Amino acid sequence: MLNPNTAKTVIDHALFLGADFAELFVEHHQSSSVQLISAEIDKVNSGIDFGIGIRLFFGHKVLYGYTNSTDEEELKRVTSLLAAKDKRDQILTAGSFDLSRYDNKHSCQLPLSQDTNMAAKIAFLRQADQAARAENEKIAQFIGSVAQREQQIEIFNSDGLHIGDTRHYTRISANAVAQNGSEQSTGYEAPGAFTGWEFNTHLDAQKLGHDVAQQAMVKLFADACPSGEMPVIIGNGFGGVIFHEACGHLLETTSVAKKASVFYDKMGEMIANSVVSAVDDGTMTNQWGSINIDDEGMETQRTQLIKDGKLTSFMVDRMGGLKTGFERTGSGRRESYKFAPTSRMRNTFIEPGTSTLDDMLAGVERGIYAKKMGGGSVQPGTGEFNFAVQEAYLVENGKITKPLKSATLISTGPKVLKEISMIGNDFALAAGMCGSVSGSVPTTVGQAALKVDNILVGGGN
Repeated sequence: MLNPNTAKTVIDHALFLGADFAELFVEHHQSSSVQLISAEIDKVNSGIDFGIGIRLFFGHKVLYGYTNSTDEEELKRVTSLLAAKDKRDQILTAGSFDLSRYDNKHSCQLPLSQDTNMAAKIAFLRQADQAARAENEKIAQFIGSVAQREQQIEIFNSDGLHIGDTRHYTRISANAVAQNGSEQSTGYEAPGAFTGWEFNTHLDAQKLGHDVAQQAMVKLFADACPSGEMPVIIGNGFGGVIFHEACGHLLETTSVAKKASVFYDKMGEMIANSVVSAVDDGTMTNQWGSINIDDEGMETQRTQLIKDGKLTSFMVDRMGGLKTGFERTGSGRRESYKFAPTSRMRNTFIEPGTSTLDDMLAGVERGIYAKKMGGGSVQPGTGEFNFAVQEAYLVENGKITKPLKSATLISTGPKVLKEISMIGNDFALAAGMCGSVSGSVPTTVGQAALKVDNILVGGGN
């Protein structure tokens, strides 16, 4: 996408202007989406974007800019504007580029660039819509979408790195709305994968429609949730969003380097109950948050964050490594060429245990089973969070008794890690999007069901 001779000239220019490190991130991004509302196709969108991000290091200072041009003089002009903010009297020269290669772990049979599948995508959405409406006459609305994109990247830097990758993403979302008079409730699922449209062969459109409709119906006639501190069992899959938000971000050098994380000085210490082991793994085949290389050109890896309750690693990008002294973990990520990369999560999860759901329920006299988690908010510096529970049930005397609505979980990351006493054997992953200073990137959360002995629950009572 960019002539290597042009890339070398621009990088040499950056080094001549005093930069300690220079990088070009070249991106060609193609996207396509279709949305169904009220049993009709509402939107069909597609687009192509291209640009080049220029990143310069001056010590621990990062300067970043971008352009949509591949012209050598324009790239040098942007570089000069950046370097003018921190010019130094030193002259370095980049080494010769050596095209790096790696094993592609993620197959793609139906990429967007060869897309002839719009009719199949529409048919899938119609099947899900029909299944949702057939579940109950109180299903008033179904909204579904299919989004597919293809991202080609190329990275050059002053270490002599030249590497490229092509990334394929497919995600399907389904949202059902149930209504009884003035009351409404919703059900939502949005599976995704790091692959092409063949992802649909792993999904049943009718089951997807049925599941979101059933979620909506369960909540429509549910009782108000009790409030107060109590034991909570958090379901598998998207339940892992609590670890991702309340703890995962605190283990990124984005916050660790600034000492904006309560864990910045806890390496090697027990920060969780000994049953907790947590991982951030970018290598999992075709998982939504996987990558072959990160957005700094380093091959991805499996990073053990917590082992038997002990903090064993942070997620480290290039600048994070310079600031903290920790080795890079292939965690430098960005939304697009418009963002400088920072340390970010990939597929982040708590490893499974051996308990069953019945084991966890047995010790609960009165509590909540949070089967499906929703969104929430987190204070990054402290890990304080509140999360909505999308589907909740009351637990009484070791048994799930009735559905609840409007449950919220409130605590802090450091506290909730130590309150986890049991982890199940029903491990599952779920796709999501994570926003931070380097934009929004695909991430996967996950866990088996787990028991939190004590957490504050906010509800309607």
